[in-house]
Amino acid sequence: MDEATRGLIDALVADARESTADLARQTGLDEAAVEEKLSELEAAGALRGYTAVVDWDALGEEHVKAVVEVNVELDRETDYDDVARRIGESPAVDSLRLMSGDYDFAVHVSGDSMGDVSRFVSEQVAPLPAVTRTVTHYVMETYKERGVDFTDRDDDDRLSVTP
Repeated sequence: MDEATRGLIDALVADARESTADLARQTGLDEAAVEEKLSELEAAGALRGYTAVVDWDALGEEHVKAVVEVNVELDRETDYDDVARRIGESPAVDSLRLMSGDYDFAVHVSGDSMGDVSRFVSEQVAPLPAVTRTVTHYVMETYKERGVDFTDRDDDDRLSVTP
């Protein structure tokens, strides 16, 4: 990968809302070259989407996230890709990764309530024939998401106590 392409990708990772003009200025390319590189990266599947990082607490909205550990036992007709395809079909799945270690898949899930997440696991993941065990960990607090710091919230209204 050339230096300009790497610079373009780094700039998008930092802020996917940058204008073509800003990306051109940051990478030293002209705007037409930036647009061409973006099109090439999208066509090659290297850029797969542009997403917002949302602080649901700041919006006052109920939004539940969980990480689900999934263990599987494969047979001759089923492989990891088959299981991943079935689990990944759900819009509740934010990310899905095959892992090394004590469990096979890490499934990052979101929903409007704990019930939504629980139903997803109990109705769509656990019943799969290859699945032998699930463990759901609900996210209690988010401090950083996709490189964005969430610790700048000023919602601590406790009184300061000094001895």
